[in-house]
Amino acid sequence: MSSIAKILLVDDNPKYLKDVLPTYGYDITVATDGIQALKVLGNHENQFDLILLDVMMPNMDGWATLKAIRENNDRKAIPIIMLTAQDKEQQQISGLKFGADDYIIKPFTLPNLLARIEALLRRSNWKTENNQTIPASLSFASDDPIDTLTTRETEVLSLVAQGSNNQEIAEKLFVREVTVKTHLNNIFKKLNVSNRTQAVLLAMQLKII
Repeated sequence: MSSIAKILLVDDNPKYLKDVLPTYGYDITVATDGIQALKVLGNHENQFDLILLDVMMPNMDGWATLKAIRENNDRKAIPIIMLTAQDKEQQQISGLKFGADDYIIKPFTLPNLLARIEALLRRSNWKTENNQTIPASLSFASDDPIDTLTTRETEVLSLVAQGSNNQEIAEKLFVREVTVKTHLNNIFKKLNVSNRTQAVLLAMQLKII
């Protein structure tokens, strides 16, 4: 990675970030929709260290753009932060599952975005310099995490993955909501994660659900 990080900003309303990010030392290229972004990425003279990708855009939205980028062998390793105005856990899970590296909800504070950008750039740079896979950010509390989840815990986690909240899970399993919370706390401890999104992603990777 060069000393000045090159960022591709894909957003149909890019003015604020286009104006402010260069003041923090970033080289910004703008695409106003997914189609334009893929054209920019298709030019091999353009090398980017990170992509900021808005979800809601005309012509080709962020999800379709993310999928297209991750299917391109030359570009699939570029870190991507999704930008969205919709705070829906299921969308966060989908975005991370389909290859986004991070996900930030609008309106966000500039320090929050800058911290996420720097974290991803450092991680990407470390990987390049060491020419090896980045260690998994999530680790397990057990040598055999699949066996640590009970049948009921697996059922709860499967419903979480479907987008059900605690009350809906309780109704479907005919238990009290406090029981669902207890199951989730046990799942978090066993998988050594801190929230529902991490638990679902980990379970999908391990094919527990």
